[in-house]
Amino acid sequence: MADLRKKIKEEISPKLQKKLGIKNVMATPNLSKIVINSGVKNAISDKKNIEIVASALTAITGQKPKVTAAKKAIATFKLREGDKIGLVVTLRGKRMYDFFDKLVAIVLPRLRDFHGVKKNSFDDAGNYTLGLTEFNIFPEIDVGRMDAALLGQGFEISIVTTAGDKKTGHAFLSELGVPFEK
Repeated sequence: MADLRKKIKEEISPKLQKKLGIKNVMATPNLSKIVINSGVKNAISDKKNIEIVASALTAITGQKPKVTAAKKAIATFKLREGDKIGLVVTLRGKRMYDFFDKLVAIVLPRLRDFHGVKKNSFDDAGNYTLGLTEFNIFPEIDVGRMDAALLGQGFEISIVTTAGDKKTGHAFLSELGVPFEK
């Protein structure tokens, strides 16, 4: 929770400083933000799907999502520019640390056949993106109340760090307790 920030400052940063050979403690990696992004199934044909997924994202994150619109028209998908097709939530501060703690301690262990998250989902800046296929792995989601068609709705979680590269980002998230594949 909020003591994750304290743990990073007092335990993880000094440990990473020694491990990675960083001279200044302020140069050690830290969490910058967490972005949760979801494209909504059948958003064009049924406008209430956006509201249903928005309420699920609000329950999971504690923050109201922003509706995203199509940037260009695609005729084969019957998509017009400006159509509302997705949702995004950006978490910072206390909500970010609370969400990260919940993700690592509660949500990931609840996944079926879970053997750890993939190590190759880092970008060149040390940020990690994790794709999840369903909302109902979060404890806040009441499966009985949510529309069955949207239970399988997928979304992605991007953990943005100040790491700078893949190796440093992996070391930082490993110290935070993210269960990577062996």
